[in-house]
Amino acid sequence: MKTHYTLKTGTLIHLILFAIAAGAGILFATQKTVFSWTATTISAKEQVGAAAEPTNSLQQEKKKMGRPVVHFEIGCRDQAKTNEFYSKLFDWQIQQLGPAGFITTGEGGIPGHTTSLGHEPHNYVTVYVQVDDLKAYLEKAAALGGKMLVPPVEIPTGRFAWMADPEGNIIGLMQPKSAPAK
Repeated sequence: MKTHYTLKTGTLIHLILFAIAAGAGILFATQKTVFSWTATTISAKEQVGAAAEPTNSLQQEKKKMGRPVVHFEIGCRDQAKTNEFYSKLFDWQIQQLGPAGFITTGEGGIPGHTTSLGHEPHNYVTVYVQVDDLKAYLEKAAALGGKMLVPPVEIPTGRFAWMADPEGNIIGLMQPKSAPAK
């Protein structure tokens, strides 16, 4: 069964506002978290099969580390009800920024947001994994049996895309502006 998602104009606006919210989330992050995001940058080409061996302990540690999860998204039909639920359940601070409810989870947690797309998929939870090359990771996902759902979209904080694994789980990929667009 093939699943295909199309972006409506309103959805694209939601995603752009998400990007702004994600950028704001970096401002709320601790310096330790920001450091870990920048300290783990490894290209998809290095992961697929780099021939060069690490020459120092920092390079060796970077080779062992995976891609970091930097954001999450909760899709819903009733955003006010969803925001109230998670705010009361986990004491999360949720600030409405246009159509996105920006979530601050607390010290040591990653930022996220709630959104109501107005079309399928309505109810979902997805995470965003930081990568340095969207194209390379989308190609790698396809080679492993996954597929692209939303192609790379330029946003104020960089670029993002949605992909599905072979079981249909939706995962977001985020390439920050600090990583060169490829």
